[in-house]
Amino acid sequence: HRTLTMTEVAPAAPVKATKKKAAKPKKAGPNASKLICDAVAASKEKKGVSLAALKKALAAGGYDVDKNKARVRTAVKSLVAKGALVQTKGSGASGSFKLAKSTEAKAKKCKKTVNVKS
Repeated sequence: HRTLTMTEVAPAAPVKATKKKAAKPKKAGPNASKLICDAVAASKEKKGVSLAALKKALAAGGYDVDKNKARVRTAVKSLVAKGALVQTKGSGASGSFKLAKSTEAKAKKCKKTVNVKS
C-alpha cells in the first residue's frame, strides 16, 4: 500500500461524456383543451355536458381518454378557471359544463364606438 504525498497527484478517473436525452417529437394535433371546447360546443344540451359524456365524445373523436385521464381533468379545471367553460353542476372536474358566453367581444365593440370622435 503506497501513500501519496502532497506533491503527487492521484490518477484521475476517466471523464464520462454525458449523453443528452433525445427530445421526444411532439405529436401533431390539437391539445386536450381545444378538443374539450369543440366537444362542448358541438353538444346541444342546455344544461351542459357531463364529464362522462365529454370523455365519450373525445373517445369517439379518436382521443385516447384512458391514457390521458389526468390531462382531461386538468384541462377542464383550467378552462373553468380561465372562464372559457362554465360549471353548471358539481365541483372540481366533476359535474356539467357549458361554454361561457363571450362578454368580452361585446365590451370591446362598445369601447370602440365610444372612443371614436367625429
